Amino acid sequence: MSEFLVDYGLFLAKTATIVVAVVLIIIVSFTASRRGRALEKLEVRNLNEKFESMQHLLKSQTLTKKQQKKFAKETKAKKKQEQKKRSTEQRKHIYVLDFHGDIKATAVASLREEITAILTIAGAEDEVLVRLENSGGIVHEHGLAASQLRRLRDANVKLTVSVDKVAASGGYMMACVAHKIVTAPFAVIGSIGVLAQLPNFHDLLTRHGVEFEQQTAGEYKRTVTMFGKNTEKERTKLREQIEEMHDLFKDFVAKHRPQLDLKQVATGEYWYGTKALELNLVDEIKTSDDYLLAARELADIYEVSFSAKKTVTEKLLSSVAMTMDRFGLGRI
Repeated sequence: MSEFLVDYGLFLAKTATIVVAVVLIIIVSFTASRRGRALEKLEVRNLNEKFESMQHLLKSQTLTKKQQKKFAKETKAKKKQEQKKRSTEQRKHIYVLDFHGDIKATAVASLREEITAILTIAGAEDEVLVRLENSGGIVHEHGLAASQLRRLRDANVKLTVSVDKVAASGGYMMACVAHKIVTAPFAVIGSIGVLAQLPNFHDLLTRHGVEFEQQTAGEYKRTVTMFGKNTEKERTKLREQIEEMHDLFKDFVAKHRPQLDLKQVATGEYWYGTKALELNLVDEIKTSDDYLLAARELADIYEVSFSAKKTVTEKLLSSVAMTMDRFGLGRI
């Protein structure tokens, strides 16, 4: 009887522990989710003020006291004149967005919020400058990023993309949406092509007596595989899918940059800025820094950025989704 009571007590203790653990996870997830929503924020920085501050700092260190007084007087008069001008006419606004790409174009989550915010106030005379750094990745992820930029064109807001380092493959898919592409001389541009590659361990597994099974519904639910024996039929189907994606990519580029000779540039090659200009892949050789410095005299420039920290629940779900994706689960 005593042994039964001990076992029963241990059972209750284990059950209580599990229940408490589940309740704690739910509470932590709920609390983190509420906090996570509060951590979403849109930040706006006036770049005109930043440039002026830098100028004043350098002037204060390099000019004589007499020259500093003269500069301060001139600056005050200039500011007064600009304020008077702004009261009678609206200056153009340039909104600056930064997009740093990765293989899954995860920055699109922030990009869509930034563009939505801008579209609530942007006028026909305004401009959006996207400082783009993206070497490409998954097709549908970058397609969504390009579609977000397309929203600006559809709203008749001038879109300029500036590339200081790289806009290749999915990155160029995004860049070509712009009314104007500005690039640094040695930025990498192009790579209008599609790539699919994966290792195959079938022979290695066979040598060690390991069998691989894969069950699918639908003849082409999965074509080539990492662990099974790939047939020529499956390879042919994969090549057809790659060619189809390439055709869609080329059609998209041709729609936005009809001046391109696609036979020449849609080979999967990339070029540096100056050569890209010759091929009409870009419109001007200039860094984003020089573009903004030149524009500050005629426009009010604002850097816009949206940030949101993931909640514990979102991180957990993201990890599960990545694991499922890695093992080929959960695909439509």
